[in-house]
Amino acid sequence: MTPVADAIVAVLLLASGIVVLVSAIGLLRLPDFFVRMHAPSLAYTLGTWTATLATIINFSAHQGVLSLSAWLVIVLLSITAPVTTVFLARAAIFRLRAAGEDVPPPLVATPHQDLPKG
Repeated sequence: MTPVADAIVAVLLLASGIVVLVSAIGLLRLPDFFVRMHAPSLAYTLGTWTATLATIINFSAHQGVLSLSAWLVIVLLSITAPVTTVFLARAAIFRLRAAGEDVPPPLVATPHQDLPKG
């Protein structure tokens, strides 16, 4: 493997680690569950894409041919991550409503947002 490919793989994996670290800090600092869901889900996607790109470059440089088998992993993760996030949000809303909270807060129509009746 060439030193250039090694350097690119190292930079991509380091970037992936930094994104996940920032996500973990955001997870600790953000105040509400619904706000906290954004930090890991966004970092999960970006971190996974950079790690997958590093894997593709690593195996392609090592084998001498373009290795795209890691794309299957990223496609499946890109499909399942948003679905999981939606299920978590819906479960949290269901639990809060069962506890008697009014979540999400009702929309209050302002004079310029009144909907026509009838």
